[in-house]
Amino acid sequence: MKRQTFESGAPWEPVFGYSRAVRVGQFVYISGTTATDTEGNIVGAGDPYLQTVQVLKNIKSALERAGARVEEVVRTRVYVTNIDDWEKIAKAHGEVFKGIKPASAMVEVKRLISPAILVEIEADAVVENDA
Repeated sequence: MKRQTFESGAPWEPVFGYSRAVRVGQFVYISGTTATDTEGNIVGAGDPYLQTVQVLKNIKSALERAGARVEEVVRTRVYVTNIDDWEKIAKAHGEVFKGIKPASAMVEVKRLISPAILVEIEADAVVENDA
């Protein structure tokens, strides 16, 4: 199967050696995604809900670049620095996925790449029509 990679242009992608998304056939894998804007600034500092909203916007954009849609997401993995924020994070996740209901997990981690980042999400999708 053909393997395609899709970068977001983030400066750390070539340093770390990863792609925002990888598509193999009808499968799309979105790397851990944080609440950054197109300039690399963190959106929603101190607010787990706003950060999750931005993360999901970034995931949607990556899916679209890879030829997938949010509706084709089958799994998400949510990493949080404070599990007590789960309801705020779940609210934003549910606004996008409540009708889709992908398999999901939420895990508290000690920290993420920056102390200002509260949420990181990975997503996997299966594209209905393999192009």
